[in-house]
This record gives sequence, structure tokens and C-alpha cells, in this order.
Amino acid sequence: MYCNMKYNELYKKLRKAGCFLLHHGARHDLWENSKNGKRTRVGRHGTEEVPTGTLKSIYQELGL
Repeated sequence: MYCNMKYNELYKKLRKAGCFLLHHGARHDLWENSKNGKRTRVGRHGTEEVPTGTLKSIYQELGL
């Protein structure tokens, strides 16, 4: 269910799912799901791969 992807790909998938960037932090950004109002912090690591556990947590916290 959770495939390997880079952070850049994750940002695109979040936008496609209806999420948007609320705030840029020093190392993490705050994202919100516009459909349910849930929020989570997502690291800004560009071309690094997202660890599977982190990806799972992001999806769960945003209700995706």
C-alpha cells in the first residue's frame, strides 16, 4: 500500500489528494487536508526517500 517515494513525489500526491501547505517551518512544513481539516508536519528533504513508517504516519494523520 505504501510504496517507496521521494519527498518531492509525496508533495505532489498530497496536493492531488486535496492537501495544501499551511506554513513553512525551519525543517518541516505544516500541511492540511482541505476535506477534513486534519494537519501534520512533513519534512522538507527534497530528493531523499521517505521512510515507510513516516509515510504511513503522514497518510494516517491527514486521514488519507
